[in-house]
Amino acid sequence: QGQLVESGGGMVQAGGSLRLSCAPSVRTLSRPAMGWFRQAPGKEREFVAAISWSAGSEYYADSVKGRFTISRDNAGITIYLQMNSLKPEDTAVYYCAATNSRIKFYYTKAHEYDYWGQGTQVTVSS
Repeated sequence: QGQLVESGGGMVQAGGSLRLSCAPSVRTLSRPAMGWFRQAPGKEREFVAAISWSAGSEYYADSVKGRFTISRDNAGITIYLQMNSLKPEDTAVYYCAATNSRIKFYYTKAHEYDYWGQGTQVTVSS
């Protein structure tokens, strides 16, 4: 853990937007499959969004579909999570994850990822 660095969290009112970023702190990854997870107090960590190691594949949890967008920079290492129309129930610590696995195009289970960030707090007030 700690080989990815998230940024962009903060506090916003319901209906607002935030953009999270995630980049590796060490260059050990070669265009990895990456994802975002979140964990609210007293709840288990849950999948939010994933992006493939190849171009063109994204996957979202039903709870964020249509509101959140995951993307990757041209270098293929830094990813972003654009969060629009935020709701109080989106409040959580958001974690970035990465894996060099090529078994699937993208991954939605936490145990499928090898590298994690420390997390960034997102708080949405009503």
